[in-house]
Amino acid sequence: MTTASRPGPRVTAAVPLLLAAALLAACDQASELPGTDPAPPSASGGGTTAGTTLPGLPEPAEARALLDGLTVADAGSMSGYSRDRFPHWAERDGCTVRQLVLERDGEDVTAGDDCQPASGTWTSAYDGETFTEPGDLDIDHMVPLANAWRSGADEWTDDEREAFANDLDAPQLLAVSAASNRSKGDQGPDEWLPPAEDFHCTYAVAWTAVKDTYGLTVTAAERDTLAGLLDGCA
Repeated sequence: MTTASRPGPRVTAAVPLLLAAALLAACDQASELPGTDPAPPSASGGGTTAGTTLPGLPEPAEARALLDGLTVADAGSMSGYSRDRFPHWAERDGCTVRQLVLERDGEDVTAGDDCQPASGTWTSAYDGETFTEPGDLDIDHMVPLANAWRSGADEWTDDEREAFANDLDAPQLLAVSAASNRSKGDQGPDEWLPPAEDFHCTYAVAWTAVKDTYGLTVTAAERDTLAGLLDGCA
């Protein structure tokens, strides 16, 4: 090293610094060893919780401000609703959106030339269940399609609904256990929350961000539940 070629006093002064740097490097390496506690998940800019990475997550405080800006209205009619009005699992660069979410949300995912995941490990953020078969997972719409219909999407074009149903940039899609997804159905957070309580903050942040991105309304009960969850974020 350059320091070692300097006169004696400078070399002596550098030794503690070199030792300190070595200790810091050792600590950094130790923090990455298997079995150590991971860093706590963040709810900002693409937070990671229970093995799931959600894009476009604001900070909880920002989500709280976004919630205050949402329009409060009674839930609209389901008249005319059909899942077919929200064409989903569109193709992106030769892969379906479902396949892309499975690849994003899993660990050690391998896929064939057709993009279909063949193996990997998935942890459902909703209930903490772990899976190794991609067919055991559903891709959940954070704000369900029917809920979106009742809160303003009934007035969109089919192209706009397709964009909503396949959005990989907002925190709208995530791979979860089929059981938790079907338990949720089209219910809002005032009616259903993930069994995993440590995901409630992220869930409220994501739900609020999606409603804000798409200008969807919230019911009074929905707003109050989201406000309580966001106010309780650590």
